Amino acid sequence: MRRKSRELALQILFQTEFTPEVSINEMASLFEKKIESSIMDYTLTLVKGVQANKEKIDARMQAASLHWKIDRMASVDRNILRSAVYEMLFAAELIEPKIVINEAIEIAKIYGTQDSAAFVNGILDQIVRNDRA
Repeated sequence: MRRKSRELALQILFQTEFTPEVSINEMASLFEKKIESSIMDYTLTLVKGVQANKEKIDARMQAASLHWKIDRMASVDRNILRSAVYEMLFAAELIEPKIVINEAIEIAKIYGTQDSAAFVNGILDQIVRNDRA
């Protein structure tokens, strides 16, 4: 269930970058009739959580990626990372980092480029290390 929510959150976050005039609720309504309510609930938790904490999330990502500016990252990778960082560090119910990282890698393999999984893994691993330091 959470995998589906994470994938859907990625799709909504990705779309809202390119069409900021469309609200999250409008975007979610496109999927609501076809998606179980529990999946949609967690999807909206992720999307709204990412948006509410975007500056803090991006700061963590930037600190972990010395050679990549946030706006230069592939949009898919950037949004997978944002959602994962939210779940690990900012969500009301924090998820164990290794679970979040594994899920993010799997989603990156599906939606990203050939290099996305390694990139996402490297950035998230560094964020966890920075957080523990």
